[in-house]
Amino acid sequence: SKREMKMRKPDSTKVQPLKSEQLLHIEDHDFALRPGFGGSPIPVGIDVHVESIDSISEVDMDFTMTLYLRHYWKDERLSFHSNKNRSMTFDGRLIKKIWVPDVFFVHSKRSFIHDTTVENVMLRVYPDGNVLFSLRITVSAMCFMDFSRFPLDTQNCSLELESYAYNEDDLMLYWKHGNKSLSTDEHISLSQFFIEEFSASSGLAFYSSTGWYNRLFINFALRRHIFFFVLQSYFPAMLMVILSWVSFWIDRRAVPARVSLGVTTVLTMSTIMTGVNASMPQVSYIKAVDVYLWISFLFVFLSVIEYAAVNYLTTVEERKELKKGGKALGMYSIDAVQAMAFDGCFHDTDVDMDLTAFSDRCDENETRARAASVSNVDTTRIKRKRSLKGNVGRIILQNNHVIDTYSRIIFPSVYIVFNFFYWGLYI
Repeated sequence: SKREMKMRKPDSTKVQPLKSEQLLHIEDHDFALRPGFGGSPIPVGIDVHVESIDSISEVDMDFTMTLYLRHYWKDERLSFHSNKNRSMTFDGRLIKKIWVPDVFFVHSKRSFIHDTTVENVMLRVYPDGNVLFSLRITVSAMCFMDFSRFPLDTQNCSLELESYAYNEDDLMLYWKHGNKSLSTDEHISLSQFFIEEFSASSGLAFYSSTGWYNRLFINFALRRHIFFFVLQSYFPAMLMVILSWVSFWIDRRAVPARVSLGVTTVLTMSTIMTGVNASMPQVSYIKAVDVYLWISFLFVFLSVIEYAAVNYLTTVEERKELKKGGKALGMYSIDAVQAMAFDGCFHDTDVDMDLTAFSDRCDENETRARAASVSNVDTTRIKRKRSLKGNVGRIILQNNHVIDTYSRIIFPSVYIVFNFFYWGLYI
């Protein structure tokens, strides 16, 4: 009866469809199947707007990119009547109730859809059944990098899109507007790279178990800024090599000065090389920066070896001279250059210094006994101090070994040739 109909309560277990769902007739179709199931493959157009390239990691060999991914297809099951032929826009709640393409990123490591303040998903349906599905995504994907020319390298990376379940018999991915389907923000910039180009391409991927799939590529080329590495690696290495050449101009008998200079430059070069490799992946091939740093390290190391050879040959020459001169009452007549080998100080060439006088400085008793002779020597040195100032440079040049003379020319010449060859090869 009518009275019973009014008193009957509605069934709360049934969810009434929304007005939009009623308009799109969602309840009347099975959206688990793709549009046109059993027929020709459904074409799905793609266009991408790259918002930013967030990071490039050489250690992990990947890149992180934020983009707007838009899908275009036609599903006649979603067509509706509209007097003004206006489309309807929905948020992400309707996505779970209709069919959408299952596009994924090949070689991706991490990806997520932005959800602040709400999930960044948009669905727009047109009266004739055309659908626009847009997402804002951040994705981290692999980039197979080649560091053989690092840091003078150019890296080519690509982000690849493909359907996960539907092969080319069911779904055909293509760029919606051809080469214009890929756009970027004008202000995109990276700290270490210059973005040379963005391009879109397509191809096919084959899997032995499931068949052929359409694949889309977002290609971009990155050229590294070299100025940072010039300041942090190349220029300091060049200065260390030049600093090691100062040893060739120091008197060959100044052992502490030349040895300490050589060891310091070697350790500094080792520190520079360690700092560069600390931020790089442990690749099994030689990089361009390794070539430069190792050659520079070799020049610094050879400057130390050069002085070892000079010191050894100088010692051999002294022994020959001492044997020729012989001994006279346990006293050696040694000139100023030989005296420098004992105490590291310059001595007048006209003053004869005996060997026991140097050892007496460490013995108080003998020093007192010879106080008179030592004072005479000091007095003579003070008198001739002014005359020696003008002759120090000439005396040092005369006391340099022939190896030092050739090293002053050979080392800089070879290093300059190496730099011309290196920069001409890699730039």
